[in-house]
Amino acid sequence: MLTLLKIRNLALVDELVWELGSGLIGVTGETGAGKSVIVGALKLVLGERAEKSLIRTGEETCSVEAVFELKDASEVNAVLEDGGLEACDGEQLIIRRVIGQSANRQFVNDSPVTLALLKRLGEHLVDLHGPHDHQSLLSVERQLSMLDAYAGADAPVSSYREAYRAWREKAAELEEIRHAENASEQELDLLRYQLEEIDRAQLKPEDEHDLEDRWRRASNASRLVETAAAATAALNGDDGILERLTEVQRLVRDLEKLDPSIRERTASLETACLELQDLESNLADYAGELDIDPEEAATLEERVNVIETLKRKYGPSLADVLARRETAAARLDTIENRGEKLETLERELSVCRETLDAAGKTLGTVRKKAAPKLAKEISSQLKDLGFKQSSFEVPLKPLPEPGPHGLEGVEFQFGPNPGEPLLPLRQIASSGEISRVMLAVKSALADQDATPLMVFDEIDANVGGEVAKAVGRKMAALGTRHQVVAITHFPQVAAMSAHHFVVEKEVSGGRTRSRLYPVGGETRIQELVRMLGGGGEQARAMAASLLNP
Repeated sequence: MLTLLKIRNLALVDELVWELGSGLIGVTGETGAGKSVIVGALKLVLGERAEKSLIRTGEETCSVEAVFELKDASEVNAVLEDGGLEACDGEQLIIRRVIGQSANRQFVNDSPVTLALLKRLGEHLVDLHGPHDHQSLLSVERQLSMLDAYAGADAPVSSYREAYRAWREKAAELEEIRHAENASEQELDLLRYQLEEIDRAQLKPEDEHDLEDRWRRASNASRLVETAAAATAALNGDDGILERLTEVQRLVRDLEKLDPSIRERTASLETACLELQDLESNLADYAGELDIDPEEAATLEERVNVIETLKRKYGPSLADVLARRETAAARLDTIENRGEKLETLERELSVCRETLDAAGKTLGTVRKKAAPKLAKEISSQLKDLGFKQSSFEVPLKPLPEPGPHGLEGVEFQFGPNPGEPLLPLRQIASSGEISRVMLAVKSALADQDATPLMVFDEIDANVGGEVAKAVGRKMAALGTRHQVVAITHFPQVAAMSAHHFVVEKEVSGGRTRSRLYPVGGETRIQELVRMLGGGGEQARAMAASLLNP
């Protein structure tokens, strides 16, 4: 769950440190007090793009830091490792965003990350819903994954996806062979020429650098001999270095006779003389080994030119040339033997399709069994939320061709009123209705949903009275299996929360700032009285009754 949220210089918040507990957490406050900053901070944690306008006036940067405690970090660690980061050390994950006037940065456990990685992590950490955040619920693909989650269909889904991947790959391979029938004689001639040209060179990648070294040495043999001879002469010729060192040795011996203590300082001279004598001997041997063979140099040069020509045409590297050879050979083989290959691939594709159909049938059976149960569960949840006579269905529709997710599709159907036709969720116009449907779906799937934190941002808008109380009860029930943050204007919802926080706007030193603080006891009753619309003993009694129904 989210245990700590730190906000600094974000909009009206100069500094906020929020320690969260478990269960349902209610956040209330006057309109414009800054509740939206909480949601905005969480969206930044989830990888939403940030604008400079978020920075508090007069400041250079703003920052958000979130600390998550994870019971099972396997999915998060998989995302981190895929992004080249170390897995979580223990069960704590720290996400930090810093928004500046010129640049933005984001960190996970103090390692810099991309926004894309942050978004991928966010999918496993927070499920955020506001009055207009229902796109995931309206997506038919997402609805199908909800049904699969409810059905516990991980194994058949995995089997189907593997069979679908194999079928699509085999179909693509067959399509390529069929296109090969349209190959022109010009293409065939080109492929044969490329193969012959590369094969004629008898290329060996490991010989490339050795060949260049041998050619360079052979083509510069005369100069190498001359340079080695000059170096040898400088060492051992008339008035050479070794002859001069002999004179130095004589002088040093005279010094040692007069002052034996100097021997420690002159000992390196003997070593230097021996090393220079070895150097002179090695250079003389090297010069003697050099064999000036113009014919060999010409042969090597021709070989190097052939390789360089191939690299220019098919490279840039020798490995690329060899890869091009394999591609051309495979293409030529496909064209020349397409008849036989077509028969083989058609048989293999038929087998893949049979495997796919079998996997799809197994998955479809699981879905057909679970769909009415899910519909019944969601309908029950909807009745608790004020839709006493509503209808909800999870219809499966066969697809004309196998799709990436199965042999059938699904689109949730909802009818809030009796006698009216059921419509797809995307056609529900009322935000109040779709918000409650979303809450019902989330409640039905609470046991299957692995997202630790759910945030509901005023989804109780456009409802009231007993419906608002039902929304609060439903969120509180979700809070027994998830951490739930509810930003609300309804006292019925706030009263259900295990922890109640108030966002308040204050003016200090000529500056406006938002602050968040926990309320309990009398202070909480006063906040509920404010939310009920006024003071008086009747409002206070009602607030107290909400806390102690």
